[in-house]
Amino acid sequence: MQISSPEFQNNGNIPSKFTCDGKGINPALEISDVPVGAKSLALIMDDPDIPETVKQNYGIEVWEHWLVWNISPDTKEIKENSIPSGAVVGRGTRSLDIYTPPCPPDREHRYFFKLYALDTVLDLDKNSGAADLEKAMAGHIIKKAELIGKYNRK
Repeated sequence: MQISSPEFQNNGNIPSKFTCDGKGINPALEISDVPVGAKSLALIMDDPDIPETVKQNYGIEVWEHWLVWNISPDTKEIKENSIPSGAVVGRGTRSLDIYTPPCPPDREHRYFFKLYALDTVLDLDKNSGAADLEKAMAGHIIKKAELIGKYNRK
């Protein structure tokens, strides 16, 4: 399974259009080679490079920017500024059920787009956060793919 973007290369720079310095919309993502037997896909976009003060203030290790689950395994792309029909968007660190764009306060950060193929469709409330999503996915992950984008405010 693979996840990529026509907007940036793996370990490349995310264009500012998709950050707090631009339109703040999600970039287009392309999905390929989903394993046979997958019943749904889940996507987590997070930032592990948050400052220590943010970690302490929020009691977290990573900042959750975007949580999407119950994506059809037939999905080949997630279009710019949209989510696939029927998918559920959960609550990220800011308790918002939307894509929250990269906006690093201190230096270049890495943003991980983690795609999971699951052997089930998740019965998970839309108000769920990352911990709930990860718990629901436990034991159901068939395959994982990852795309990393970087961003530093100018």
